Amino acid sequence: MSRKNHLILNKELRLSSSNTRTEPFVKVIAVVATLGGLLFGYDTGVISGALLFMGPELNLTPFTTGLVTSSLLFGAAFGALASGYFGVAAGRKKIILVLAIIFAVGALGTSIAPNVGSMIFFRLVLGAAVGGSAATVPIYIAEIAPANRRGQLVTLQELMIVFGQMLAYISNASFNSVWGGENTWRWMLAVATLPAVLLFCGMIFMPDTPRWYVMKGRLAEARKVLERTRARQDVEWELTEIEQTLATAQHQRLHLNALRNPWLFKLFLIGIGIAVIQQLTGVNTIMYYAPTMLKAVGMNDSAALFATISNGVISVLMTFVGMWLLGKIGRRTMTIIGQLGCTTCLIFIGIVTFFIPETIHGQLDMLRSYMVLLGMLMFLSFQQGTLSPVTWLLLSEIFPTRLRGTFMGGAVFAMWLANFLISFMFPILLARIGLAGVFFIFALVGIAGTMFVIKYVPETRNCSLEQIEHYLHAKLSSNHGVVR
Repeated sequence: MSRKNHLILNKELRLSSSNTRTEPFVKVIAVVATLGGLLFGYDTGVISGALLFMGPELNLTPFTTGLVTSSLLFGAAFGALASGYFGVAAGRKKIILVLAIIFAVGALGTSIAPNVGSMIFFRLVLGAAVGGSAATVPIYIAEIAPANRRGQLVTLQELMIVFGQMLAYISNASFNSVWGGENTWRWMLAVATLPAVLLFCGMIFMPDTPRWYVMKGRLAEARKVLERTRARQDVEWELTEIEQTLATAQHQRLHLNALRNPWLFKLFLIGIGIAVIQQLTGVNTIMYYAPTMLKAVGMNDSAALFATISNGVISVLMTFVGMWLLGKIGRRTMTIIGQLGCTTCLIFIGIVTFFIPETIHGQLDMLRSYMVLLGMLMFLSFQQGTLSPVTWLLLSEIFPTRLRGTFMGGAVFAMWLANFLISFMFPILLARIGLAGVFFIFALVGIAGTMFVIKYVPETRNCSLEQIEHYLHAKLSSNHGVVR
């Protein structure tokens, strides 16, 4: 095909995709699959309140507190890597079914853990499911959704994550209020078993993605899925586009040898960068340690747990804003706004904790704690309203079809390793350099992240996955950057 004809075809495909309506079945698939996001959010958020109660029973120190919290994230790194690798052979659907079982085992295991060792082990198990879900569910939705609605549907995963975290905060405060006692934390952790069962039961009735079916030569099944998820006039051209793109990518290997190809290596590094800078803002120190931080600046246990609910509420509300913004502005613009906004809020929290002195039950303590809470809420407004939704969406879009699972797994592996290191070190750094020092460090890293976004993050809005692949191949194979 000549370059002129290729450009004409791409223009026609863009116009077709922009007018495609979303079939109701697509929304059903997205809701069921993102129960994995709900579990992701609940299991990562619930530890924030459980730490306040499990400490005496498990004899936690700052070191073991960091280890219990971050062990889930370490397991998540390897869960993401494994799911990305096996997802190519087994399919996205089967991987999600397996992850649902692991979610249930991990939730029950942590709720009955008798000591720190067993708690860490089951947090690792739970982490494998969290990481696998983070790597698989966005790909599953991205590959099954039409181009014009991919942004909103993939971002539903982020909405379910923050909704799960909000449920965890509400659950923590409710269990403390109604059944407060030494075993309260066990019930907090056990509740996550229910959505795991719902995820498994729901996914049994869902199809795999048309792109995976085509990759396996199962064209009739791919067509059947497209017929249920696309307007009738779009089925043929999209099936043809998927077949042509996969045919031209037959030479790509599904392992690290693919990284010998310079453009794929550059793209993989960009994906890792997009994944990691989201964590380097320090967002999960706020999500995991908010009650601990608020106690450190003057609140008691009950007040800290109740105040943390506001973090969950603002996260959910701003994710709706993020889903709306994805239909209005570009991915790259949203990422830049998110990085700059988060960095500004980190500086604000650092200044508050540095310049407002600590007192013993005085008015300044109250002012200090509520100013820190305000800083957290402003930070989460930018993080959940811009940066987090667009990060997961970009990662689900930029990688080639045949390598999408493998590269996504690698990028999310790097994300979870960064998350693990930050979450493990936070209690130790908090004890040694204080809250102000920690947040000033995060702010410096945020400035570097903004520079990375400006230079390397591409625009992918309103393009089919195949169009994105062709565009990035052309850009990264030349001496130019990917930004346009």
